[in-house]
Amino acid sequence: MPHALLSTKFGTCGIAWNDAGLTGFQLPEETEELTEQHLARKARSQLAAEPPPEWVRRVIARVQQHLEGQLQDFAGTKLDWSRVTDFQQAVYLQAQAIKPGHKKSYGEIARLMALGNEAARAVGVALATNPWPLIVPCHRVVSAGDKMTGFSAPGGVRTKTRLLALEGAELLSE
Repeated sequence: MPHALLSTKFGTCGIAWNDAGLTGFQLPEETEELTEQHLARKARSQLAAEPPPEWVRRVIARVQQHLEGQLQDFAGTKLDWSRVTDFQQAVYLQAQAIKPGHKKSYGEIARLMALGNEAARAVGVALATNPWPLIVPCHRVVSAGDKMTGFSAPGGVRTKTRLLALEGAELLSE
């Protein structure tokens, strides 16, 4: 499967795809090399020999616009769902329904899935393995107390807070 790197205001991101849809997305690491290595490992992909197809180029342009502050809604982006379990897909669809500038808690997502608060941890585990951060906006999911916890993408909670601030979400300080 191919992947490509893209320059953004946040740094170099990576995107991988196949005919079924996106197979991976990588937020910027400390270096472009690390970004590519982590994407290649997670998406089991290699640098594309040819330019990405038009539909991928449109996603790339939207990612660049989003990270410049021209907020985008990535719901409906073509994703290769075969890479995740049915439970993960259900969680990711709930996350995609959260619009820029808004947040939900892990427990709220569990309740929306008719699972109850006790499933909040399972929702968190699913989001921690999200192959498409930003496209599936796991950064918009916070703790019940609205704290910035658990973000497995590069930069951790700092990146999560940075993305939420870019999107105009209300952030609480201690």
